[in-house]
Amino acid sequence: MDEIDIMSHAEPELTDPVLIEGLPGVGHVGKLAAEHLVDELDSELVRQVYADEFPPQVTVDDEGVADLTCAEFHAIHTDGDGSDLLVLTGDHQAATNEGHYSLTAAFLDEAESFGVETAYALGGVPTGELVEEYNVLGAVTDADMKPPLEDVDVEFRSDEPAGGIVGVSGLILGLGERRGMDTACLMGETSGYLVDPKSAQAVIEVLEAELGFDVDFGSLEDRAEEMEEVVGKIQEMQSQQQSIPDDELRYIG
Repeated sequence: MDEIDIMSHAEPELTDPVLIEGLPGVGHVGKLAAEHLVDELDSELVRQVYADEFPPQVTVDDEGVADLTCAEFHAIHTDGDGSDLLVLTGDHQAATNEGHYSLTAAFLDEAESFGVETAYALGGVPTGELVEEYNVLGAVTDADMKPPLEDVDVEFRSDEPAGGIVGVSGLILGLGERRGMDTACLMGETSGYLVDPKSAQAVIEVLEAELGFDVDFGSLEDRAEEMEEVVGKIQEMQSQQQSIPDDELRYIG
């Protein structure tokens, strides 16, 4: 296999397509959001991207069928006058710095082949504590992109996220801008400790308002309820531990 091997499945005609990237990251926010769009909207698998930068493993589906791990592009025709979507998602990012650059370049090549001129990278920004109000932070490569995003409640904060944006999401902005694309990153606040469906929903709601499509959130809300139960149990355990006197926590071993 080549270092990067791309399998084509379909060649749909898309109207003013927008690239939506959601690969694994903090809270799996971007991945959850991208997969939700693929699952809930009328999507079509158009590309599978295989690379030796991905872990040496296969994924196994519900029927026990294995496939070499990869990233995927799905095309989505939206209703109305809005832009169609080209959604990039997968289970892994590259293992090396060089791999991040080469894979992102390949992703952008494929996006451009469909006529993409605008891209949104999705991700999470860690707060280090449980989140009650899910704000969405933004970063753009052109200041002209800020006002419409601010109109849909995206926040632009000085020097946040601290340390910048890493991985494919950061390179979608950096390399996309060098190609003349309008690129932005939407980052949902999340604790950083757990998979966060609520943060993913907050990010999708921004995309809905900005791009003019509608999606049902039932399955994400179900997952959020499951995560709330997990969080509740963790908080209960922490409370119980704090109530135990220090001398009872001592042990020999």
